[in-house]
Amino acid sequence: MNSQNMTGLELLRAVVAGQLSPSAMAETVPMTFVDVDFGRVKITARADDRHINPMGGVHGGFAATVLDSVTGCAVHSTLEAGIGYGTIDLQVKMLRPVPRNQDLVAEGSTVHVSRNIATSEGTLKSADGKLLATATATCFLKKP
Repeated sequence: MNSQNMTGLELLRAVVAGQLSPSAMAETVPMTFVDVDFGRVKITARADDRHINPMGGVHGGFAATVLDSVTGCAVHSTLEAGIGYGTIDLQVKMLRPVPRNQDLVAEGSTVHVSRNIATSEGTLKSADGKLLATATATCFLKKP
């Protein structure tokens, strides 16, 4: 399977199906794709002892990384083969502390995709549905 010839949606669906490996970031910040559709992504994530800040809580960078992943992958799911993307702006609002050693659910969706720029939004929730953080992202689209 050659990922270079796949649309973003095809590539992400192959990851969900276990036909392609997720990025190495999914090992550092444990994330698993649950569902992918055009312009929409859902993953589960779990903060553990590796993600603790000096005060004993989950580092804010954990939520930011998960939200960057779902907002970026939502954009990726809309792209044709050979087109890449890069986050140029990520705004994260932390609403509640992220719990450690609990399953979390993150969802991302596109707001607008143009020829060169795409915007998306995302949420991070606890397993019982409590909103922990939100994000908006702007991505630059890289054409060959």
